[in-house]
Amino acid sequence: MGNCLSISDPSLEDVSKKLLKALPVETAFKFPSPLPTFSQGDGFAKRTIDLGGGLEVSQVSTFNKVWSTYEEGPDNLGATFFEPSSIPSGFSILGYYAQPNNRKLFGWVLTARDLSSNTLKPPVDYTLVGNTESLKIKQDGTGYFWQPVPPDGYQAVGLIVTNSSQKPPLDKLRCVRSDLTEQCEADTWIWGTNGVNISNLRPTARGTQATGVSVGTFTWQTQNSSPALSCLKNTKFDFSTMPNGSQIEELFQTYSPWIYFHPDEEYLPSSVNWYFNNGALLYKKGEESKPIPIESNGSNLPQGGSNDGSYWLDLPIDKNGKERVKKGDLQSTKVYLHIKPMLGATFTDISIWIFYPFNGPAKAKVKFVNLPLGRIGEHIGDWEHTTLRISNFTGELWRVFLSQHSGGVWIDACDLEFQGGGSNKFVAYASLHGHAMYPKPGLVLQGDDGVGIRNDTAKGKKVIDTGLGYEVIAAEYDGGGVVEPPWVNYFRKWGPKIDYNVDDEVKSVERILPGLLKKAFVKFVKKIPDEVYGEDGPTGPKLKSNWAGDES
Repeated sequence: MGNCLSISDPSLEDVSKKLLKALPVETAFKFPSPLPTFSQGDGFAKRTIDLGGGLEVSQVSTFNKVWSTYEEGPDNLGATFFEPSSIPSGFSILGYYAQPNNRKLFGWVLTARDLSSNTLKPPVDYTLVGNTESLKIKQDGTGYFWQPVPPDGYQAVGLIVTNSSQKPPLDKLRCVRSDLTEQCEADTWIWGTNGVNISNLRPTARGTQATGVSVGTFTWQTQNSSPALSCLKNTKFDFSTMPNGSQIEELFQTYSPWIYFHPDEEYLPSSVNWYFNNGALLYKKGEESKPIPIESNGSNLPQGGSNDGSYWLDLPIDKNGKERVKKGDLQSTKVYLHIKPMLGATFTDISIWIFYPFNGPAKAKVKFVNLPLGRIGEHIGDWEHTTLRISNFTGELWRVFLSQHSGGVWIDACDLEFQGGGSNKFVAYASLHGHAMYPKPGLVLQGDDGVGIRNDTAKGKKVIDTGLGYEVIAAEYDGGGVVEPPWVNYFRKWGPKIDYNVDDEVKSVERILPGLLKKAFVKFVKKIPDEVYGEDGPTGPKLKSNWAGDES
């Protein structure tokens, strides 16, 4: 056999698997099924967007590999750098694309067309911002990173990567007129080593009224430096690229998630109307003895104002009714959609809000011991959400945000689990009692060193297909086409604030732990996030920062 290796040896099999994982990302991700043909509308899914000022852009997601490294970065698998290909006629490259090697090829960059003869100009030179010649890493030769030097009055919005020390041609890419650009910042980490980090870029100011547009390019940053590149700006910003009502329905039926609950989950979601119709009560400060039943659509809830503690909602008074309503009603469950323009209206965010009448008590893991935490973690009323980020160029799902307690995480579409059967509907898992959303089943520990709050998820038989029961509750750009239900503008708590003695709850757990575990538990308790303490009901969706802002 000479120098051939047999992978029947387990140790060699491990080496083989690692080498296969470290191959450059050249296999493109594909959705389980082709995208639908969307109904006719204004400017949605037309493949180009007019940003105003003579600047038209198109989203490109086909690439030619330029250079790869096979170490450092996410999962220590390196990263690959690409030149955009199949550029539409009349459009120019603005910068190159990069991504880690721990996933299939999935991404995009914008290309641009000059509609006014002075929107785009070639750089006057290039600056070599870095190269990998001296790095002791596995790589395809040396990578060279070039920063365009823009003409006066213009900004660079992307870098070029080459595998040669020769400067790229000046006509390789274009710089953009300064008044059509905005400040940007580093976003997701792509790769880094020896004090250098490469991250993709996003606008610094983001939200439903923000005009910054992501280009899909990346930055080369040394320690304590800021990106020397800009993002684009939508100076037109007339929402003509946003989906209309029919297109929203088509999008949601294409991507609406299936949410699986843990087999032991007692506290399930319900529709808001079911909650109101089954005995939920409105309390007013100073009149606690006279709670008021709530109308089915919340029409008798106080509107607007602020979360000033003057009103709150609570479960039914009678014990049987209270216990029944706490458990929710899966059959009645409806999710609530907020449709938002994002990244200068080049993307649509569909925020999917889910209501639970009750959030159950937390459980802890202390090394090898699992412990209930008494009433810690309980509160009445629980709003959770996931957000779909969809390209207004193509109607393609790019990312999903999963809320997790007071934060959350973005998951790229290529890393999602799909429901199967050729469906483009993805799967999410709600954690036991806490209802935080995760992309995979299993245990996520909210802590460190084997000690923390348990977030258990599993694919139980309890599940909701969100596409079967939903309501669009807000789309501000739609010019009044969507009427917000009264409960959306109820700005007080959806549950009472009931203080209990946390020390007593903690001590009851401490008593059953031996010495070393007790010490680890006491140390962990000091780090428990504030949102876990106190039986404090949440405010509704409209008071969350992501209602008008970005998710993170």
